[in-house]
Amino acid sequence: MPRNYLLTDLSQIPPVDCPCGQARRAFALPENTAATVHLVEIQADARTHYHKRLTEIYLILEGQGHLELDGERVPVKPMVTVLINPRCRHRAVGRLKVINIVVPPFDPADEWFD
Repeated sequence: MPRNYLLTDLSQIPPVDCPCGQARRAFALPENTAATVHLVEIQADARTHYHKRLTEIYLILEGQGHLELDGERVPVKPMVTVLINPRCRHRAVGRLKVINIVVPPFDPADEWFD
């Protein structure tokens, strides 16, 4: 009988480059239509971007800095969470480690830059 859950170890997923730095993307499977979870390490100021369909939830794990959200600078620190709706232009500023929950699952075709 197939399992009714998915399990992964983020530390075992190879990082990939993204506009925010490097991301380890869990549950990025064709059969998963619910959400993906990314461990993102931001080492330099990220590039401003937005998504037309995706909602992102950031949970700051480490570091201090800012998120720029539609041009507003919002200070963040560990255990702060931010829900970023579709079409909100955003980027991270500073050295941060975040968990990013993406609903529906991340789609690289839905990254837009001005």
